[in-house]
Amino acid sequence: MSTIKVTIQATNTASILKFVHTAPTTNGSYEYNNVDEAKNSPLAQQLFYLPFVKKVYITANFIAIERYDIVEWNDVQDEVREQIENYLNKDKVLITSNENLGKKIAIEVYAESTPNPSVMKFVSNKLLVSETFEFKNIDEAKESPLAVELFKLPFVKEVFISENYISINKFDIAEWTDISNEIRSFIREFIANGNIIISEKATPKTVETSIPNVENLDETSLQIISILDEYVKPAVASDGGNIMFESYEADTKTVNVILQGACSGCPSSTMTLKSGIETMLKQMIPNKIDTVIAING
Repeated sequence: MSTIKVTIQATNTASILKFVHTAPTTNGSYEYNNVDEAKNSPLAQQLFYLPFVKKVYITANFIAIERYDIVEWNDVQDEVREQIENYLNKDKVLITSNENLGKKIAIEVYAESTPNPSVMKFVSNKLLVSETFEFKNIDEAKESPLAVELFKLPFVKEVFISENYISINKFDIAEWTDISNEIRSFIREFIANGNIIISEKATPKTVETSIPNVENLDETSLQIISILDEYVKPAVASDGGNIMFESYEADTKTVNVILQGACSGCPSSTMTLKSGIETMLKQMIPNKIDTVIAING
């Protein structure tokens, strides 16, 4: 049996940290607010013995923990990661088969428009994945059971999945007013039934996968990536999209970025992002940036 590895993943909420593991061990999503609610989750019970643990969330491929403010995650996260990893490698189950399974999370999904009229964002009230995934067709989606099922709908053109939302790009044969409720209901039922969203074999689209030698980037490129991550990505994500650094050409002072999800193929988003990013980068990295080229992912 291969060793299960646990990695640490930050979230948009400073008090919540995700501990992502390499093999699904349970179906569904579960939330525990105290040790009494965790009677059917031995790992959650163990975690509540730590004085800073406020809530525990258990899903198919990660455990998320919300902490009290008495500590900072930087001071305790490595010890928590090790504790979870040791537990998982002892072949213990996360959720027992008793009738009362603790508090199963009620899944809600709502539809949200984006700046791109061809793309709708479907937001869940719970975390779905720990990375960003983009699928242009059903062949690319073979490691995502949810994306495969969505592509079986004749009007679905592309699927983008990130954290707690799914952005869908449709063909022009249908209008959102006619199909959004059908998609929303399907996604909610798929999640609520505990189906796997993304297989552990799936490769997320990140800076590391799009740039062969990210560790060898020059200082300006690293500054650009840091600025995009801190100032641009959160705003783009709220519109159902994503932005990634592709390259920096020092001789022409040109930055190339990749647009994904709702941003991809949207003329208004492309121009707004290009203009906004150019202005920001020129101000924050003086004399290094002349132009930004936005490429649709």
